[in-house]
Amino acid sequence: MNEFDVVVIGGGSGSQVATAAADEGLEAAVIEPGPLGGACITRGCVPSKALIHRADVVDEIRRAERFGVDADLEDVAYDEITSSIEEAVFGKAERQAESLEDAEGVTRYRGEGRFVDERTVEIDPVADRDGAPADGDDADDRDPERIRGEAIVIAVGGRPTMPPVEGLEDVDVLTSDDALYLDERPDELVVIGGGYIAAELGYFFGALGADVSIVGRSEQLVPREDDDVSAAVTDGLERHCELYTGYEAVEASEDDQRVTVAAEPSDDGGDEAVELEADEVLVAAGRRPNTDTLELENAGVETDENGHVEVDESLETTVDGIWALGDVLGDEPYKHAADYEARIVATNVLEPVERTVDYGTMPHAIFTSPQVASVGRTESELEDAGREYESASVSYDAAPLGLILDPDEGFVKVLAAPDGEILGCQIVGPQASTLIQEVVVAMDGGGTVEDVVDPVHVHPALSEVVYAAFDELSPRPYSTAPDWRDVGDE
Repeated sequence: MNEFDVVVIGGGSGSQVATAAADEGLEAAVIEPGPLGGACITRGCVPSKALIHRADVVDEIRRAERFGVDADLEDVAYDEITSSIEEAVFGKAERQAESLEDAEGVTRYRGEGRFVDERTVEIDPVADRDGAPADGDDADDRDPERIRGEAIVIAVGGRPTMPPVEGLEDVDVLTSDDALYLDERPDELVVIGGGYIAAELGYFFGALGADVSIVGRSEQLVPREDDDVSAAVTDGLERHCELYTGYEAVEASEDDQRVTVAAEPSDDGGDEAVELEADEVLVAAGRRPNTDTLELENAGVETDENGHVEVDESLETTVDGIWALGDVLGDEPYKHAADYEARIVATNVLEPVERTVDYGTMPHAIFTSPQVASVGRTESELEDAGREYESASVSYDAAPLGLILDPDEGFVKVLAAPDGEILGCQIVGPQASTLIQEVVVAMDGGGTVEDVVDPVHVHPALSEVVYAAFDELSPRPYSTAPDWRDVGDE
């Protein structure tokens, strides 16, 4: 039996712990049945945002008239879009695999791991995504292999979950994993789910010309966001999709390659039951952790009722020397959060310190039209907590470039304590995912409103919108942020 200093189960962000161990002269192993890089590279963030970029281009062309540009969209080569993105992302995954396998001190195991005891993992060999035998051999003829690790990291990610909809198990459904590389665009599509994955994919297919219906349980899409953000995303999606918010899918059936989804009003709204027909149904109703195949009970690792691994603030599980990160935790289901957690785990495994995790300044973004980014607390969260705060919100036309680009749908909202501590920020509009970063940096340093207002901002740039919003809460007796909406008015 091979023994290692560090064993990582999962080839996404967790592999960073293995390479960090190898850099320190330790022996590490990574167990991963599929392409390296985790869901982000081949089934999530990267391919979906590449598709959404194409949707943004199409949407911009169709709305070009508002800028005085007469443009016609003659065709969209859908299969070329998906095939080129698939080739790019799997090429990246293959290069990452080659880099890991060439790294001194790291051993890659193609297979699925499960615990035998606290320090022993058994690996079932599997074929790769193209059906080729794992490691050049016939995977079916290979016996499971066992390895031991002084430290073990659980980083197996998650997968789409199926909601309790009657008949859904008998319908050939799409999920967020397999909807990214279709050869043909569905003419009609029903999306079950109202979160950010449903919103992003609904926007993509709708912008590219499909008739999309989204069935979401809450009154607005992305209900976990700030109320103003949820409203903006919902209003924006109405340009591309038929929305059935306040509805819950209760039954699905398939006949002659047509899918029917029956939906009834949920507790949050809706008027009367509806039946929706389409070529395809896309289920985007959340994700579940891939912990059910790990046989964690053999190691004594505890999970919650949803299968998420229980960890302390240092990301160590209920068993000493076993750590967890990424989607198996469930707190912050983002690739950048998993990378951050990998740094925490690597530090705690390799150094005699206990570094703790802090999600207080963890940002996230939603790549719809309009784009959304957020960090910190929302207004409703502060109200529920009884926290005293001040708020300011300015539209994009508070800055000259925002006035030119898209003043109608963009805004920056700032939430701050009376002493100026930044409690949260939400941005809706072009480049929101980039604009949020200066707020993240300020908050990460324990900063105040003044830490955003004091630095000079480039003119004319969209960052002036952020500056203008924070300047609204500045305690200075005068403002240096010009209101470009009033320039020229007498």
